Amino acid sequence: MKIGIVCYPTYGGSGVVATELGKALAKEGHKVHFITYQEPVRLDTFHENIFYHEVSALDYPLFQYQPYESALASKIVDVARFEQLDILHVHYAIPHASSALIARSILKEKGFHLPFVTTLHGTDITLIGKDPGYKPVVEYSINHSDGITSVSQSLKEDTYKNFNITREIEVIPNFIDFSRFKKTDKDHFKKAIAPQGEKILIHVSNFRKVKRVEDVVRMFELVVKKIPSKLLLVGDGPERMGLEMLCRELAICDQVRFLGKQDAIEDLLAISDAFVLPSETESFGLAALEAMACEVPVISSNAGGIPEINVHGTTGYMSAVGDFKDMAQNTITLLEDEARLLQFKANAYAHAQTFAIENILPLYERYYEKVFKSAEVEFVI
Repeated sequence: MKIGIVCYPTYGGSGVVATELGKALAKEGHKVHFITYQEPVRLDTFHENIFYHEVSALDYPLFQYQPYESALASKIVDVARFEQLDILHVHYAIPHASSALIARSILKEKGFHLPFVTTLHGTDITLIGKDPGYKPVVEYSINHSDGITSVSQSLKEDTYKNFNITREIEVIPNFIDFSRFKKTDKDHFKKAIAPQGEKILIHVSNFRKVKRVEDVVRMFELVVKKIPSKLLLVGDGPERMGLEMLCRELAICDQVRFLGKQDAIEDLLAISDAFVLPSETESFGLAALEAMACEVPVISSNAGGIPEINVHGTTGYMSAVGDFKDMAQNTITLLEDEARLLQFKANAYAHAQTFAIENILPLYERYYEKVFKSAEVEFVI
C-alpha cells in the first residue's frame, strides 16, 4: 500500500510510535510518506520506501499564529494526488484529524478516494481535547474518521467517557522494536555511573507536572537511605529547575544525575536496575515498555494504561498516584533481594515480547485493509 503518515516530529510518544510504525511498514514493502513540519527525530535511517514531505505554513504579518492546520490539509491533498496514496494515518487528534477531514473532502470533490485512520494517543483526549476550545472539533473529527484506534483499552474508555463518540474504536497497543531496545553489555558505562556497584534507577520524561517527577526524587531520597543507589533523570522540561533545587534541599545531589535529552535511551536502560514512572495520567506508558524490553523492572503508578503493561508483583510494582512512600518501599523490596531482582528482570523482558513490533504490525496492516475496503464501498456509493 501507499500510506501517508501525519504526526508530530518530536520526542513525544505519538511521534515516536508513528515514526517507528512507518519504518516497519517500509521494511514490509509499503511506500510510506511522512507529512509534517520537520523530519521526525526517529527517522534517522535511509530507506528506499520512506519519503518525507515538509509542511510549510505561511509566515505573514497578519497572522499572530501560523495557520498550520490549513497548510497541513493542503499538503495532504498535494501528496495524496501526486503520490496516489491509498490511505492516510494521522497520529494525535489535534489538529491532524481535522486537517485530514478537510483534505478528504477536497479530494472527494476531485474524484479522489483517501480514507484516513485517526490514532488517539493520550493527552489529545484526556487533557487538550477536553478543553471547550477544541472539544467540538475533536469530537466531530473522530466521528468522521474512516477508522479510529487507541493505544490502550484505558484510553478507549476515556474517549467514550469524555466525548460523544458514535464509532467503534479499535485498540492496537504500542509496540517495541527489539532490534533497538534490548539488553546489551555496558558494564564499563555502568562503572562510570556507579563505581561502587550501586543500583541504578532511571526516569525518562518531558518533566511536565503530569509526569510527577518530584515523586521520583522524593521516593529516591527514601530508597538511597536503605540501598546504595544512583538516580538518572533523563529529559528536560518546565519542572527541571525545581527538581534541582529539591535535590539540594534533600542533600542527594551526589546521587542524582540530570542527563537532559538523550537519543540513545537504550544505552542508559542497559545499565539500569529499575525504571520509575509515577505519572498522574498515562495512556500507555511506552517509556516503561522500552525499559522492560531492556530487562528493567518498572516501579510505577497505577494510572491509565500502565496496568496493561506493568504486571504488579511480576514485572514490577504499582502504587496509587502520589504515594511515593509506597513506591520507595516497593523499590527497596525489589532491589534488596538479588534473586528477586533477576527474576523480575526476566519477567519484564518476557512480558515485553508480547508487544514486539512483529506482533503489532500485522494488526495495523489488517486494519488498513479493512478501512480501505469499507471506505471504498462508501465512496463508490
